[in-house]
Amino acid sequence: MSYQVLARKWRPRNFSEMVGQEHVLRALINALDNDRLHHAFLFTGTRGVGKTTIARILAKSLNCEKGVSSTPCGQCSACTEIDAGRFIDLIEVDAASRTKVDETRELLDNVQYTPSRGRYKVYLIDEVHMFSNHSFNALLKTLEEPPPHVKFLLATTDPQKLPATILSRCLQFNLKRLPLALIAQHLGRILTAEGIAQDPVALTLLARGADGSVRDALSLLDQAIAFGSGKVQADDVRSMLGTIEQTHIHDLITTLADGAAAALLARIGQLAEFTPDFAGVLGELLSTLQRVAVAQAVPDALDDSYSDREQILQHAQRIAAEDLQLFYQIGLIGRRDLPLAPDARGGFEMVMLRMLAFRPAPSGAVMINSAASRPGSAGAKPAAPPQTVAAVPAASQPKAAPAPAQNDWAGIVAALNLRGIAQQLAANCALQKRDVDSIHLTLDAAHSQLHSKQQEERLQQALQDHFGTPLRLILQVGAPDNETPAQRAAREAAERQQAAQQAIEQDPSVRALQEAFNARIQPDTVRPVD
Repeated sequence: MSYQVLARKWRPRNFSEMVGQEHVLRALINALDNDRLHHAFLFTGTRGVGKTTIARILAKSLNCEKGVSSTPCGQCSACTEIDAGRFIDLIEVDAASRTKVDETRELLDNVQYTPSRGRYKVYLIDEVHMFSNHSFNALLKTLEEPPPHVKFLLATTDPQKLPATILSRCLQFNLKRLPLALIAQHLGRILTAEGIAQDPVALTLLARGADGSVRDALSLLDQAIAFGSGKVQADDVRSMLGTIEQTHIHDLITTLADGAAAALLARIGQLAEFTPDFAGVLGELLSTLQRVAVAQAVPDALDDSYSDREQILQHAQRIAAEDLQLFYQIGLIGRRDLPLAPDARGGFEMVMLRMLAFRPAPSGAVMINSAASRPGSAGAKPAAPPQTVAAVPAASQPKAAPAPAQNDWAGIVAALNLRGIAQQLAANCALQKRDVDSIHLTLDAAHSQLHSKQQEERLQQALQDHFGTPLRLILQVGAPDNETPAQRAAREAAERQQAAQQAIEQDPSVRALQEAFNARIQPDTVRPVD
């Protein structure tokens, strides 16, 4: 007997065997069991998510010799013939190959005749959006007044191309892309039933490559079995798909977090030895950064499909949240522009270097080069490394600001050089008291969501570094006795805004314009100049 591909061998024969799409199955099952059947059903969704499979199962449910129900027997002649694709009253049509109106009319001329064997004559029209306008008009006439013995099952990947008149006469069901975890579980069940050795990481890689399509996943699984000589292993799947080990992605993120451009280029050079698909590498990098962001926000929601939970959590602790969001956004734009680069590796390098170049500098400092060190300048000297200097003109540079008092919490927060959630946590706290070896803070209860053990540890470490001595941070949530830095900043901003509005309203030029042209001031357009 010839080999049967997995996508055909494991095609569901009834609704209970379907993977996902519960929102569609529930509606169809209730309609079948309660005899509330529409004359036309439209199934939409991307390739390989089960549109024609559901349509065939629905055709069996309608024509099973045991009666109309959501559980066709699968044993009667009608069920077996539909499974084999030779049931005379199931007319399957590929609209892409029947675009001419004459062919559509010829097809629909037989609608008036009763079924030869079944209970219903079922027209299954795949890729119905490929019909011409004349063909849609011919179909519309039949959909308006269908005979009671006819059911139309339409399927399409592009419902936007269907006329509104057709859409309004169908019950529409939108099938979704399947989640990665659900596809991986399905592949695992199939391999277990087939008696084939499997690797969970390999299944995750295959599911990711399928991009939400079960059929594509089964096709890739067939290919992986052949590639691995009867086994499905992660290394084989990576070679087959052109992907790389997850350790390389973690190495890139670690080097990116360190901010070392030379080391980053060296990593990319090592990666290039495996001749990877750099667009795929960038996609894997973005997926990993997304998991790091989840670990920062909700650690318990982090999936461990790659068995790298500890590494993800380490990245989450090392990388500031704002840096992570910047890396992700730059990577998204870079993935869009990568095909425009002269070569894939160079484009990938530019994306990674852009992440470093636009990474926020420490507060109050900018990177500049002196004019004397620029190549081509008169009296140019060898280029010197960039210097970090305060962003203040040289002629008006003030003396170093005095260190804030221990009771000046707002000044202390500004000097801590914190970023992200830890900075917000500090700004929404009020200083209660400072002992020799401890500091007591009260977090405004309105911002209690900022508090976590990780952010409290970051704040404590920053305070120890600032004061140069071991300190124990005691933080409680409640109503602060005095103003927090965030409240103070909000109050001062409101005062500046009010002063700016008063200045505008009292300005003689503005008043002259109001009198001459009956002009009005838009308060939301007034901004104070700091």
